[in-house]
Formats: sequence, C-alpha cells, structure tokens
Amino acid sequence: MKLALEKFYAFVQQPMQLGARLPLALLVIPLLLTFTAPLWNISMLAPQYPQGLTLDIYAHKVEGGRNDADIQEINTLNHYIGMAPIDRAALSDLDWIPFALGVLAILTLRVAAVGSIRSLIDLTVITAYFSAFSLFRFVYKLWVLGHNLDPKAPVRVAPFMPAVFGTKQIANFTVTSLPRLGSVYMGIFALGVVGLTVWHLWRGRRDAVRAMRGA
Repeated sequence: MKLALEKFYAFVQQPMQLGARLPLALLVIPLLLTFTAPLWNISMLAPQYPQGLTLDIYAHKVEGGRNDADIQEINTLNHYIGMAPIDRAALSDLDWIPFALGVLAILTLRVAAVGSIRSLIDLTVITAYFSAFSLFRFVYKLWVLGHNLDPKAPVRVAPFMPAVFGTKQIANFTVTSLPRLGSVYMGIFALGVVGLTVWHLWRGRRDAVRAMRGA
C-alpha cells in the first residue's frame, strides 16, 4: 500500500501531457463566455399574464423581460404576498461570482502553461467546489425568498419553495425555472477539466500496468 501511494505521489508531480495543455487553455473561452449569457431563467405564466413574465439571472446582473418591466411587475406581485423584491440586494451572491470566474480563468491558464498533474487535479477540485457552492447558494436564496414572507402582507400565502429545476404551480402562476446558456458554458468548462484529469489518471494507470507487466 505504501509503495503504491509513493508511486501515485510521484506520478502526480509529473508535468501535464503537452497534448492536454492547449485544450485546457481553450477551455477558458467557454468560461469567459459565461458572462455573456444568462445562467438561469425564471418564467411565470398566469391567466392575467398570458405572455408571461421572465427573469434572466446572469453572472453579474439580473434582467427582466420587456426591458426590465417584468422585474417591476414581479416585485409588485411579490409585495402583495410579502416576499422581498428581487434585486441586487436579494441576489447579492452575484457580486462574488465574476471575481470567482476570473480567478478560475487565471488558474486554468497557469495550469495549462506550467502545471503538473497535481495542479490539474487541484483545478478540478476547485471547479467542482465552485459549481456546487454556487448552485447551493442559488437554491438557498430561493428558499429564503419563499419562506421569509411578511405576515402583514395584503395577501396571505403559505411559505413555499420556488421552482429550481422544472415547473411548479404557485397559486395561479405556473413557474418554470431552468438553466440557460451561461450554465451550459460553465458545464462545458467543468466537464472539459474533469475529462482532462480523468485522461491523465487513465494514462498513468495504463503506464503503471505496462511497467508491471514488463518487469
């Protein structure tokens, strides 16, 4: 067991394969494109809103349909049921996401330029943590918005969990919440990093098996 660990530690200290450095550097492109498209979209349909109300959540801002008129309409509806308005304060996590994406891009370029297999594994772990934490915070923020209702609101509704994935009926509104193109870009980056890491580990295991057979 000790010998196997020593061999693994020696393996991860090796430089990345040259053929993987360019693909890793190119993965920064979809990562940066994350800023150009919404990460998530929330739409609401009701008899009084046959065209629907839409909300796009970007990595750095929140936009509503019809030149942000939908945000005002949604916040008016939220006021009647005692929900906090959807604005930058309510989604303050957007403030750190651009910084985190920038750091992730810099780390990726550094690993592509001078990184070892170990640094690639570290990048994979950081990417997985960032993705999971961002999704958790998004779900938590939605939970807070749906459960911290003003008891003095004109319309009383039971606390609820807004839709995260898919469609949910809330009062007379059909609410649909789905990831958008920005999340796809982030997914391409994450899957690419994981794929390169798995490829290196597979090559290491293959080379170790060949060495044992040749011994």
